[in-house]
Order: sequence, then structure tokens, then C-alpha cells
Amino acid sequence: MQERYIRNLGPLTEAECRRLRQGRVFLAGCGGLGGYLLEHLLRAGVGRITVCDGDVFSPSNLNRQLLADTASLGLPKAEAARMRAALVNPEVTVEALPVFLTAENAPGLLAGHDLALDALDSPAARRILAGACRRAGIPLVHGAVRGWYAQAAVVLPESSLMERLYPADTPAHADQGSISPTVGLCAAIQAGEALKLLCGRPSPLAGRLLWMDLLEQEYQTVPL
Repeated sequence: MQERYIRNLGPLTEAECRRLRQGRVFLAGCGGLGGYLLEHLLRAGVGRITVCDGDVFSPSNLNRQLLADTASLGLPKAEAARMRAALVNPEVTVEALPVFLTAENAPGLLAGHDLALDALDSPAARRILAGACRRAGIPLVHGAVRGWYAQAAVVLPESSLMERLYPADTPAHADQGSISPTVGLCAAIQAGEALKLLCGRPSPLAGRLLWMDLLEQEYQTVPL
């Protein structure tokens, strides 16, 4: 066991750490949720990560996005993710795709992955991602934030949970703002479920939605 992973033992077994190093994860979005998700995957030692985001950093990202700093303004988010990975854990293979996920490119981009993480901000893009995961036969770990509120769920390949959360007539959300603690909490929940799935453990959020209210510190799990 390498020293960098020693403190993962206890919560994880050596066998599970080896499974993580063999895992391949698709991360859709490298903004608020995506930056924190990437950080957790790197430190856990997930072997291969594909990051996909066609956006660039702007000053409005600085309040909540881990990969956003004054030096990265104007930089493609996927490239910033690759650079961060090289600093945190150069042993992880990170493929950076500076493109937006579409119905046309999603099947090819997701091929060969064990799991996908939803760090998107569009209902339409989330439906595309869920559909591609279903066809690829892999689980999707969903997360979304707004203001003081967040939600997370695990969408198994046979589930239509994402389409029920975001029906086809769901309009694009107006940007009402989010704060860093909300983003960080949601990403931590997602990352924890992703690690369990990659290790072969069951997820308590499979087919269930966890609703988080940081303002009143209320949490509720809803079966769907």
C-alpha cells in the first residue's frame, strides 16, 4: 500500500483501494460540483477519470468553484481540472475533454466507464447523461444545488429516476446563486456514494433522493 493511501484504510479495505485504482469514472461538468468531486476522486485514488466541460472560468465562479482562482480565469474548466489532478495525484490518469455533453457525443464519451457523476446545471443535459448511462449500463450519481439547498441520488441503469426529477418540459433554471458550503456538501455526498459503488458496496441512495437544507439543517430521504 502506497503511503499516500494509508489513511484511506479503515473506511476502505486494501482490496477496495485496489478496486478504486482500477476504476474509470466519467465526470460531467468541472464547475462547482465537478471541482469538489474531482478532488475527492483524486485523493481516494480512482485510477482513471474523464472530465468533460466546454465552459471557461469567469469571475462569477470564484465564490464556490474549487478549480476557479484568479489565475484560471478564462481557462477551459476541463484543462484546469487536468492541471489540478497533476498537482494532487499524478498517478491518476485524467482525460480532459473541453466539450459540452450532447445527445450525439454522449454514447461515445461514456463508453468504457464504470460510473458517471452528474455535475451539470441543465435539466436537458442531465436527461442526456441519464439516457447515455442507461444505454451503457452504468450507474449515475446525481447532484444539484441552489442557494442553501442541495439534492443527491443514485440512478441505477434500469431506473427512470432522472426523467421523473426533470421531465422533458422542465425549463432551464434561472441562475439564483449558490454558496460554497452547499456545493461542497453535495459533492461530498455524491463522492461517497460513487466510492461505495466502485468498491462494490450497495448505495443507500439507489432510487432515493436525499434533500438537504443547510439553512435550517434539515435532511430528508425520499423514495422514488
